[in-house]
Amino acid sequence: MAKKIDGYIKLQVPAGAANPSPPIGPALGQRGVNIMEFCKAFNAKTQEMEKGMPIPTTITVFSDKSFTFQIATPPASFYLKKAAKIQKGSQTPGQASAGTVTMAQCREIAEAKFKDLNANDLDQATKIIAGSARSMGLEVTE
Repeated sequence: MAKKIDGYIKLQVPAGAANPSPPIGPALGQRGVNIMEFCKAFNAKTQEMEKGMPIPTTITVFSDKSFTFQIATPPASFYLKKAAKIQKGSQTPGQASAGTVTMAQCREIAEAKFKDLNANDLDQATKIIAGSARSMGLEVTE
């Protein structure tokens, strides 16, 4: 028989650096989940990834306080900031430029994020990433 789902917790956890401090500890503690068990499992699953990379994580909590979790690819903004070599996007997108990215870089990011994007082919996924870049105040060049 399937376990009864108690709820979902969505967090952005740094790869390989999960620890019981906020926001992870309080979010899991409210549901009665074993925090250290999650931290060890998450760190083991993300140890090959770049340390500190923000990983969107969905934790499914069951009524018997057990859990499962799924990780997604890092946000497009993380990849775009890395490609443009900037710390943050523009304060006024559309008016002031924060940096530039090429369509080739957008295509690489789209390939990495394709399974998490709502696109049917790589060209559309590339356009989605280019739109994200523009909304961050980055110029997209050919």
